[in-house]
Amino acid sequence: MGFQQHQHEQQEMRKPRFMCLHGFRTSAQIMKIQIGKWPQSVLDKLDLVFVDAPFPAEGKSDVEGIFDPPYYEWFQFDKGFMEYRNFDECLAFIEDYMLKHGPFDGLMGFSQGAILSGALPGLQAKGLALMKAPKIEYLIVIAGAKLLSPIIAENAYSSPVDIPSLHFLGEVDFLKPHGLTLLDSYLDHVVIHHPKGHTVPRLDEKGLGIMNNFIDKIQRQISGKEPTPLEEEREISIA
Repeated sequence: MGFQQHQHEQQEMRKPRFMCLHGFRTSAQIMKIQIGKWPQSVLDKLDLVFVDAPFPAEGKSDVEGIFDPPYYEWFQFDKGFMEYRNFDECLAFIEDYMLKHGPFDGLMGFSQGAILSGALPGLQAKGLALMKAPKIEYLIVIAGAKLLSPIIAENAYSSPVDIPSLHFLGEVDFLKPHGLTLLDSYLDHVVIHHPKGHTVPRLDEKGLGIMNNFIDKIQRQISGKEPTPLEEEREISIA
């Protein structure tokens, strides 16, 4: 009986589905290769959809000679990272993709894709982005940071976001200090620290444990075995 019950539970468990946003001047294919460093046991638990950003790279890519073109970027910015071009167009593109190819449980981003992923739940909660798309419930941020534009930052990070989030912080990543400040905006976060720089790291034993716990928690929530943050909110508000 126990075995049959276990089999039934396995069938009921569905894989968390993440829309994956790649780094600056890279591509969906490149991010797929980067994430491919993770153990198959982790990858088998997730339904990952890798998406090319809407704009062709406007300049040289840091991954030229390592990964093949074409390269794309989500939006453009000035030297001080304060002003952005095509940011609204980027948000519209993401929303359109979610509506056509969703639903997604969450976002996974690396570098520019992680910075974008880290801002979207706050902007969505304020009704300033992804208004037609379902609520982003989960987040995986690899080498992320906060957007520095004062107007966007005020809207994206002023209220803490209460969704489960997993953040990768590299010991020698130039973005690490900014990745740490992003944690302040997420109430329910866990962190995987790794010794590398600005990269998608391999998972050591400790990182693998944190990753598996995070995925298992999501799986239980989306399969109805554990209340989602949204359901918990509703229960509190009813009480």
